[in-house]
Amino acid sequence: MTTTAIRANTQAVSRDINKRKTPRARKEARTGWLFMAPFTILFLLIFILPIAISIYSSFFQTKVSGGGAYGGGEAVKQFVGFANFEYVITSSDFWNGIGRVILYTAVQVPVMILAALGLALLIDSYLVRHVTVFRLGWFLPYAVPGVVAAIIWLCIYTPEISPINSLVEALGGELTINFFGQKIILVSMANMTTWTFTGYNMLIFLAALQAIPRDLYEAARIDGATSFQIVTKIKIPMVRGAALLAVLLSIVGTIQLYNEPAVMETANKWMGTAYTPMMMALNTAKGYMTPKGDGPASAIAIVMALIAGILAVIYFLVDRKVGSSNE
Repeated sequence: MTTTAIRANTQAVSRDINKRKTPRARKEARTGWLFMAPFTILFLLIFILPIAISIYSSFFQTKVSGGGAYGGGEAVKQFVGFANFEYVITSSDFWNGIGRVILYTAVQVPVMILAALGLALLIDSYLVRHVTVFRLGWFLPYAVPGVVAAIIWLCIYTPEISPINSLVEALGGELTINFFGQKIILVSMANMTTWTFTGYNMLIFLAALQAIPRDLYEAARIDGATSFQIVTKIKIPMVRGAALLAVLLSIVGTIQLYNEPAVMETANKWMGTAYTPMMMALNTAKGYMTPKGDGPASAIAIVMALIAGILAVIYFLVDRKVGSSNE
């Protein structure tokens, strides 16, 4: 039987099944769609619609039409094609910001993921008593709003009011680390993000660990496996899916880095208004970098989304290749 004939038979069987659907099945299908409707509507309004508006806006610029020698005129939106994307792609500020964010990601994400995995393994090992208290304590920093957390760390880093500095002076020493230095400020911001999101990623790993059947551990112990071997040969390999999710979320999140550098910039004006792409997008939309409206800012956001998607796909492909080679 040819492929065309097989496809025709499959379609005929599918049509027969659809025709034979009972009224009860149709009612259940309608009920399912009714339950899906609130989420679908909110998803379209909150997620899809803003993306569509941003894409539409990226092809326009705000320009002044009319007026005389002494100014005046009316601000109107004009279609400019890909001019906003050209502005982004040719902007050295944008690519410098992307470079900082990629460097930040390369340092911060591995440290945070390893710390989160270590905490999850510690809780799952039953070595820690009062697990709920520790789990809540490690997760609490995530509940602190990002701007508030950045302000807290800004105070800790500022020598004049830093409790760390006061403690060192009380011990008869002197704090010599400049947390605002150009060569260390990315590390200072990475510390903020790690403090905030390690507990969140810990819960992802912990959920994956608790889903592993306990029979595997018992069988491994009967075979003479040590606790270290159980961790390295069973637990860690079986949370690769959770690790993939955590890293992908972290890559997308770090590309959108804003709270930490925006707060740090208030005390370090040398950082400028385009230290990260998100800062550049917001300051562009406000007119601080170009008086052309929100079109260039929308183009920045779209290019950032594309770069985040490319990085996520690259990591996914590398992870899958490494996983297949180990099997």
